[in-house]
Amino acid sequence: MLIGVGACNAFKRGDTTTTTGPTTLEVDNQGFVDMTIYAIRSSQRIRLGTAVGNRKTDLTIPPALLSGLTTLRFVADPIGGARASVSEEITVAPGDTVGLMIPPV
Repeated sequence: MLIGVGACNAFKRGDTTTTTGPTTLEVDNQGFVDMTIYAIRSSQRIRLGTAVGNRKTDLTIPPALLSGLTTLRFVADPIGGARASVSEEITVAPGDTVGLMIPPV
């Protein structure tokens, strides 16, 4: 199973006083199996939540996991299923919205 990851980011120029919103992972689970989603930084694995099958789910990446630009991987572990899938590394900044697509099997 392949997992696609993409990132969207919007920076405002010249405005250094604004605070960033939450960092979000948008999971598009196109399969029928529910998945437990984890973020991995180095060897640290943090559970983000559950992506219900055949739905889109928004999960928040905890601010404690990010320190400036941070390289993360995401794991989709099928509930009651076979082996988990791991995404490619992606660089995430606080306030980013990252997309994760889980294709149907």
